[in-house]
Amino acid sequence: QVQLVESGGGLVQAGGSLRLSCTGSGSRFRFLGLAWYRQAPGKQRDFVAAIASGGSTHYSDSVKDRFTVSRDDDKNTMYLQMNGLKPEDTAVYYCNTNRGGWDYWGKGTLVTVSS
Repeated sequence: QVQLVESGGGLVQAGGSLRLSCTGSGSRFRFLGLAWYRQAPGKQRDFVAAIASGGSTHYSDSVKDRFTVSRDDDKNTMYLQMNGLKPEDTAVYYCNTNRGGWDYWGKGTLVTVSS
């Protein structure tokens, strides 16, 4: 099993920045591909960004050039640096991984961007 815990959410004004963290359990964290998703009120959960075990990254078009995903495998942690935040970025942000064909999710952290 993999346990994921998100942190770093909060209230920020439009144009501001936040850094989210996702800390995972287990010694095999460094071998996992990891991703961020978000779910706005009343909407489906959408992909935000992903980082492979080797460090390659992928972003949704809506956050490209504003968000940066990174990882520190010595700390079993993935990060999401969010700059230039917009009110439409308001959502609960979840980290995700897939291991052995099973999807694992954290409980999420709320990001609220005021206009």
